[in-house]
Amino acid sequence: MRPQEMTKQELAAFKAEALKQYEDYKALGLSLNMARGKPGAEQLALSAGLLDCLTAADFAETDKNIFNYGGLDGIKEAKELFAPMLGLSPENVIVFGNSSLNIMYDCISRCYTFGAGKGLTPWKDCGKVKWLCPVPGYDRHFAITELFGFEMINVPVDENGPDMDMIERLVAEDESIKGIWCVPMYANPTGITYSDETVRRMAALKPAAKDFRIFWDNAYCIHHLTDTPDKLLNLYDELAKNGSEDMVYMFASTSKVTFPGSGVAVMGASKANLDFVKSTMTIQTIGHDKLNMLRHVRFFGGKFENVTAHMQKHRAVLEPRFKVVVDTLERELGGTGMGSWHSPNGGYFVSFNGMNGTAKRIVQLCKEAGVTLTGAGATFPYGKDPDDKNIRIAPTFPSVEELQKAMDIFVLAVKLASAEVLGA
Repeated sequence: MRPQEMTKQELAAFKAEALKQYEDYKALGLSLNMARGKPGAEQLALSAGLLDCLTAADFAETDKNIFNYGGLDGIKEAKELFAPMLGLSPENVIVFGNSSLNIMYDCISRCYTFGAGKGLTPWKDCGKVKWLCPVPGYDRHFAITELFGFEMINVPVDENGPDMDMIERLVAEDESIKGIWCVPMYANPTGITYSDETVRRMAALKPAAKDFRIFWDNAYCIHHLTDTPDKLLNLYDELAKNGSEDMVYMFASTSKVTFPGSGVAVMGASKANLDFVKSTMTIQTIGHDKLNMLRHVRFFGGKFENVTAHMQKHRAVLEPRFKVVVDTLERELGGTGMGSWHSPNGGYFVSFNGMNGTAKRIVQLCKEAGVTLTGAGATFPYGKDPDDKNIRIAPTFPSVEELQKAMDIFVLAVKLASAEVLGA
């Protein structure tokens, strides 16, 4: 029986049983962390070969420029290796350091300080700047635009991506809207992939602001979990058909491919955008870590097909963890009306929507029982979920056994919080 259909006495008994089981878990004194999408030890071990794929002998055999200053936009071999992640030609790619988030921050800062391109007004001189934020979304994206003082506008997301009717209307009528955050494939946290129609409509936008930019963070583009992975239409190609390729910056990295703190990140864009980016980069830096780029090239044999083969090893580690999450939710909450979720074909997260007014309480109950989750509200700008219902579940870091305990506690917390709301 659904808790919503229970009598007051039945609901009290339901709550008492959930509380008893919860207290038993609480007595175990667990300490499990699912707050962020961190690769676990098994995943890190897959890239151990990066540590010794270069030796002193490489100095004699390799272009000495790799060991010296210069190479502002990255080494040629790394561009060729990672351009396919973004579906671009190598000449449309810059290879950076270890963090795509850092590139995104720099791009926002550059547009704010110098403008989004040659001859365009710096955003700091544009008065109020607004930014579109598909929700639920990535908290670190929202933190960047909040830091720069942008007014963030929530855009609802469904199984096809963000609400394009709303986006088309807003960008056409409001010149102060300068951009949008997008995680288009296995999105953080929903796990959905934008439909072909959504990508085509995104490419066909007619913004009032000529410096409107799509920040296309394709962080999970090769992180598949099934034999029938999602497919994402190439936004850059669609923009090029409309002569609008300057509208996008594309980002990816090896943060969850090799070592999160020691990977490489790439940005893709039009020639005009890259030329403008490099005009300020040349003041900012002499160049990024070319030896680390070379390490990645050697580790993968310079072939993107080896990168995708490497990701199958990650899949073998992660697929059982996602199965624990989805199976536990289905078994304990399926058909109860106490929550909904999407079983993703890839990525790093499962997005859970509880009953309105329960997310903060669920997170609190989990914490008291030794399970740390991403804070309720984090998946919305300003940390404010208007319905207090969304929670991002990150299953990658714990072991399978730890994860099962964490999920057992999670569903008990959902039951308790739901019973409290229904009984209030």
